[in-house]
Amino acid sequence: MSWHAPVYANILYGLRPLQDGPRTHSATLAIARAVLHTNTKIAPVDALLLSGWVVRVARAQGLPPEFLAATLLQESAFDPRALSAAGAIGIAQFMPETAADAGIDPRDPYAAIAGAAALLGSYERAYDSIYANPFAAALAAYNAGPGAVSSYHGVPPYAETREYINDVVDRWAKITGYETPIQRP
Repeated sequence: MSWHAPVYANILYGLRPLQDGPRTHSATLAIARAVLHTNTKIAPVDALLLSGWVVRVARAQGLPPEFLAATLLQESAFDPRALSAAGAIGIAQFMPETAADAGIDPRDPYAAIAGAAALLGSYERAYDSIYANPFAAALAAYNAGPGAVSSYHGVPPYAETREYINDVVDRWAKITGYETPIQRP
């Protein structure tokens, strides 16, 4: 049922540690666990590959990988074939116009994840010195548009947007809960 599992993936299907296990120091593994708990149709190897990519592009944009992963889980449950009733496409749920403006193929999960990281990263950086919670403002811009954030000088009063932010923050906390902080001497 997975969208992309390579031929050799059959050997990984029975590996429960990807889904269950003790807390981990690996953001990639923590994200893969959250993906597997949310999307039962994705193969463990696909969850792991996509999670690794999320970690790389999030860090390249200066974002916490768990934040980006939580946003993608909320958008599509990491389903590269997701299509919303409004016409949003792919794992990052880009509208066709937004994807075209960003120069990405929203059906390519790797391009869409990188595009979502770039967009969220640009919002977070722009809002960092303006709002007390630049991550909430970035999520509001991703959901309702940057114009709404500008018009309302922060998170707009839209129930859908506020619920969206709360849901992403909850997912972010769950992913972080799979991790053990690294103790530094």
